[in-house]
Amino acid sequence: MTKKIVTLAGDGIGPEIMSAGLRVLKAVSKKIAFEYELVAKDFGGIAIDKHGHPLPEETLQAVKNADAILLAAIGHPKYNDAKVRPEQGLLALRKELGLYANVRPLKIYPALKNLSPIRNVENVDFVVIRELTGGIYFGQHELSDEKARDINDYTADEIRRILHFAFKIAQNRPRKLLTSVDKQNVLATSKLWRKIADEIAVEYPDVTLEHQLVDSCAMLLITEPQKFDVIVTENLFGDILSDEASSLAGTLGVMPSSSHGFNGLSLYEPIHGSAPDIAGKGIANPVSMISSVAMMLRESFGQAEGATLIEKAVTQTFADGILTQDLGGNATTAEMTEAILKNCQ
Repeated sequence: MTKKIVTLAGDGIGPEIMSAGLRVLKAVSKKIAFEYELVAKDFGGIAIDKHGHPLPEETLQAVKNADAILLAAIGHPKYNDAKVRPEQGLLALRKELGLYANVRPLKIYPALKNLSPIRNVENVDFVVIRELTGGIYFGQHELSDEKARDINDYTADEIRRILHFAFKIAQNRPRKLLTSVDKQNVLATSKLWRKIADEIAVEYPDVTLEHQLVDSCAMLLITEPQKFDVIVTENLFGDILSDEASSLAGTLGVMPSSSHGFNGLSLYEPIHGSAPDIAGKGIANPVSMISSVAMMLRESFGQAEGATLIEKAVTQTFADGILTQDLGGNATTAEMTEAILKNCQ
């Protein structure tokens, strides 16, 4: 059955890296007999310029009818002080699609370990899962000259949903280790979180559950990152810890992410921005986008063979010494893409 993939190239280097990702998708799909159709839509800054809104109705309807969504990058400094900004489109998209779980895998490629600011990054390979719809970001906010207050709310259903998602991710990884991160010694929401995690754990006897306080986890990510396999946490903690974890790689140019919705629809995107300063120069690193394609094949379509083919090709390309400027090399976007395509054969 043909799958429908909506592509949102967005702004800055977005169209360049999207093109690279789709070239790899086309090549790998032929090898694994995966059938798909692409639907390209405007999103972000380009949509503001053309339609007056970062998430036009036409784009919204297209993504709602998709089997998966590929997003490259959005944003540009010219919108920094504007009433309507590209980022508002992403927030609206997350809300419309009910995207509740963000997944950021972190794997240190052997050929790139010297880029890490941390000395001990051998065999680092873990996933951070962040709850996206609850917590302090979505609670009540009050601000006056003398006092401010932010309310941190979580329902049991919101907590159960993200924990079940995380346990299932852990089940499909070799170590089957889930670290639930909270601040149970202080916060009521964390006490509820930990209680529910322990209750749910009995449904996944093959997964080992451990608890970490968020401050301890932040320290261990730097001092002992090999300890982790799958980390799951609430919205605010996940926002901070996922960015901290990203720093271990020494670059944002190789890291993908996915966000998963209530109805099974998922969005895949690089974790880096639109890099308008290098847009159009042909030097953007396409690996985050290409790796996002691999995540899509595995997570949305069950095409593990194709995903593994891409991941091994990227690893081999780095081992061959082919690196873009952000990685200390001089390969162009096209040269990096061609090398990965060659290693996919």
